[in-house]
Amino acid sequence: MPELTRRHALGAAATLAAVAASQSLSAPTATAAGHDHTRPEAFDEVYRGRRITGRPTSGSGHHHGAGYAVFIDGVELHVMRNADGSWISVVSHYDPVATPRAAARAAVVELQGAPLVPFGAN
Repeated sequence: MPELTRRHALGAAATLAAVAASQSLSAPTATAAGHDHTRPEAFDEVYRGRRITGRPTSGSGHHHGAGYAVFIDGVELHVMRNADGSWISVVSHYDPVATPRAAARAAVVELQGAPLVPFGAN
């Protein structure tokens, strides 16, 4: 059996990495497969004592909002749609969720009763 050299080990590692990368690109991931890329429906509900609403907007709205506006007690919650179809808000930025409604609910939980302060997006 030939001696294993650093060059052979690096070559094998590179080959394995390339194969793994090509398989992950061709197979759908659970995160990407779990999100719907269509425009979400409007909602209006009271969640934990706070009025949360969401609706499609005409045009593109905020540059990241994908034509959708979310409000907590009448104050706009800045939301953003990620490339995989998940949603985040300015309040729960590091916790992506499947829908704007879920983003509003997560923000209500995070606010713990505090009022939402308007976000001056540039």
